[in-house]
Amino acid sequence: MTEIRHMNQVELSRRLGVSCRTLERWRWIGVGPQFIKVGGRVKYRLADVETFEQSRLCQSTADRHYFDEPKNTVRS
Repeated sequence: MTEIRHMNQVELSRRLGVSCRTLERWRWIGVGPQFIKVGGRVKYRLADVETFEQSRLCQSTADRHYFDEPKNTVRS
């Protein structure tokens, strides 16, 4: 059986150059790499991280691969 490699939130934040809080927000709004939650801990499969990175590749600065995060959304 092949071992599946996982990353925790701190490892992924370092890899992507974003804060842990950003990863938490991405999970909340449904963007970013797929994740697994087991026993209250969040894990990211390396294969899912690589797929996410592939989906963000750009050829030029004109490529618009920004997240569709809601702007100025009021939360109740």
